[in-house]
Amino acid sequence: MTSVLIVDDELFIVELYRDILQLRGYKIVGTAFDGEEAVRKYGANSEKPDVIIMDHRMPVMNGVQATREIIKMNPKQKVIFVSADVMVEKEAREAGAIDFLPKPFRMDDLIEKMQKVSAR
Repeated sequence: MTSVLIVDDELFIVELYRDILQLRGYKIVGTAFDGEEAVRKYGANSEKPDVIIMDHRMPVMNGVQATREIIKMNPKQKVIFVSADVMVEKEAREAGAIDFLPKPFRMDDLIEKMQKVSAR
């Protein structure tokens, strides 16, 4: 079972991702509502998620910065970056994101990305 950390500052989005992913058989191992919280939780947990879904625009620390910090801890961590700002894709990939999903997207698109990234 693929484990997932969901990072987004919108509670509704976190709950939506969580519910859809759990229905599809994914194990949600944590959530974070800003990049700093994500980095802190990632570093504190001995069990690392297989995949992180990372939003871009968040308070305290944005998704690009958080991705950089997480990749410093674990260069093999798989991060799917999601953002309405398609101009950030290059920066997200340079930070270490393995894939990018532009918002808005269908939940089937997220599941497809999860299957693709999980298989790597």
